[in-house]
Amino acid sequence: MRNFTWEIFSQTGDVELYLLFKEIEEQDLMQSLSKTRIHEEETDPTLYQ
Repeated sequence: MRNFTWEIFSQTGDVELYLLFKEIEEQDLMQSLSKTRIHEEETDPTLYQ
């Protein structure tokens, strides 16, 4: 979805699409960080105490 949004934005210059792209990018980053933390907690339960 992020790539599609960027592709359409780059063709049109639509600011709303850019803002949507940034929102999706932030959500992807937060999801990735969450998965990383869950993995780290499973690997070393004392890490986040």
